Amino acid sequence: MSGLTPKLNALKATVERLVESTIEPLAEEVDREGRWPSHSMQALAASGLTGLQVPLEQGGLGQGLLGLSVITEVIGKACPSSALCFGMHCVGTAVIAAKATEHQRNRYLRAIAEGQHITSLALSESGSGAHFYLPETTIRTEGQAFVLDGTKQFVTSGGHADSYVISTVANDIAGEAGDFSCVIVDRDTPGLEWQAPWDGFGMRGNSSRSLRLNGVRVPTNNLLGEPGDQVWYVFEVVAPYFLMAMAGTFLGIAQAALDATGQHLRTRRYSHSGESLRHIESIQLRYAQMWTALEKSRALVREAARLGDLGEAQALPFLLSCKADAAETAVFLANEAMTLGGGMAYRENSRVAQILRDARASHVMSPTTDLLKLWAGRNLLGLPLL
Repeated sequence: MSGLTPKLNALKATVERLVESTIEPLAEEVDREGRWPSHSMQALAASGLTGLQVPLEQGGLGQGLLGLSVITEVIGKACPSSALCFGMHCVGTAVIAAKATEHQRNRYLRAIAEGQHITSLALSESGSGAHFYLPETTIRTEGQAFVLDGTKQFVTSGGHADSYVISTVANDIAGEAGDFSCVIVDRDTPGLEWQAPWDGFGMRGNSSRSLRLNGVRVPTNNLLGEPGDQVWYVFEVVAPYFLMAMAGTFLGIAQAALDATGQHLRTRRYSHSGESLRHIESIQLRYAQMWTALEKSRALVREAARLGDLGEAQALPFLLSCKADAAETAVFLANEAMTLGGGMAYRENSRVAQILRDARASHVMSPTTDLLKLWAGRNLLGLPLL
């Protein structure tokens, strides 16, 4: 793939081998059973890839937004649930690494780089919906610990990750009431109560669950950054990395739709003429439109990643738009794959049916497509996002 460094090309090749040998063979089973893809995460960890966002100084791979988009696309093409779990781990890792203390580097980042620790995010709440940056989970100081109370929704890898980056709203720590803060909470911390897995229409293997925090005590050295830093984390770290992980995943889904369509058009033949579907001009036109849409979206994602990694001021509208555009492309290509695939695609639980179910998640996962477009428009017109 042009524009990638030799190191990133090598990482991409490693992931492609893992996908072929380990991830793809069980992808249908993950979807059918709604099973968390432990085999995928273990294989990625054993290859050092769970350290993708860990800085080189802590033994990680030191990759940024571009690396994340490339790797999640490769995984997402075969198993979107695996890509989502891996992507959320990488976003959580990036949040920990952004302002990591010595304790956090030694306790979490080195273990992540060694493939011994999986993390995830816990930001969403039912009360704030798509406004994931407005948590209601509270944090208060009690002796040498923070105490957390609240309920998180749609926590990816719920009950399987080793730690969770949880957003909170302050009421008495060293900041103003209403300040937001992010805290690392280990999986075995008393007071964590996991609810039943959410049975989704698509992305069925990501173990998305609700999490109740009942007086959860967390050491004060698990606070990320300073009190009230969460808004900075959300828009400078969480949003760029989350949007890139999701954009890569949905590019992978779109590529899978294109590949499935191409395979069908080349092999489906009419018995009366021997002609394959690829010889029909109207179908050639629609297939070209599918390919063009995917390449345009991929170019936008790559440019957003490049600008984001460089820290360019104009990166924001690119980053906001890349997930929205990849979402629309994935759904468009999945719908076209269903139409052009005919009855073979429309059968229950066909590969194309799974692609379509997974693609539809793109519009409802926060930040939603409409919200991202709104923010991009406001930024381009010189208005504040919120």
